[in-house]
Amino acid sequence: MKLLKFALAPLALALSLPGTAMAHDTQHATAATSTLLTVTADGKSTRVPDLAVFSAGVVSEGRTASEALFANAAAMNRVIASLKKAGIADKDVQTSQISLNPVYGQPIVGPNGQVTQEPRIVGYQANNTVTIRSRDIKGFGKVLDALVASGANQVSGPSFQMADPSAANDQARVAAMKNARARADLYAMAAGLRVVRIISISEGGGYTPPMPVYAKMSMAAEAAPTPISAGEVEAGANVTVQFELAP
Repeated sequence: MKLLKFALAPLALALSLPGTAMAHDTQHATAATSTLLTVTADGKSTRVPDLAVFSAGVVSEGRTASEALFANAAAMNRVIASLKKAGIADKDVQTSQISLNPVYGQPIVGPNGQVTQEPRIVGYQANNTVTIRSRDIKGFGKVLDALVASGANQVSGPSFQMADPSAANDQARVAAMKNARARADLYAMAAGLRVVRIISISEGGGYTPPMPVYAKMSMAAEAAPTPISAGEVEAGANVTVQFELAP
């Protein structure tokens, strides 16, 4: 019995230990009979924008710094008031730039072409700019006209966007995954294989608001509202998917 016991002990030990080794062997066997395919695919979705982002401001000049700032503040207050009157909420108006810079005159040049006197400060220029989010696309042109009529002499934009792009992003993600799977099926068919499963998925890209097209507005509003065409904005997703292919 002792001999039998000692003879069985190494066998029991051998049966208890190889679990990990056997698992590795199975993994190696799977890897040896399978092919890994990595596919990168894009997906897109479009929406009609419901948000226009633009900037508006006032540039004022004065003989002194305080005179320029005072004139600028008075004009900017009128601009802010016109925004509120047009229905723009306080949360949708944000100061983006305030600056005060000297204005230099021309240098004095002598008969021989040499500068006899360097440019001197002849005044100051103040600038106050706000970034505005307009949630009424149809009435956006009237907002621009009201701004200019109230004293805004710098207007640029707009950048049309989606206030909440999450639904468009999800639709783009679904489209990207469908494209990735279709491409994997195509490669598998061409290679005489089939798609067994997805090994990994990684995501890139996403919704990016289009760059604004800058335009300067005239000092006086036209009789007709400024025409605005919002068009469509696009959400995009990019996925990299690794598939396992097998016979």
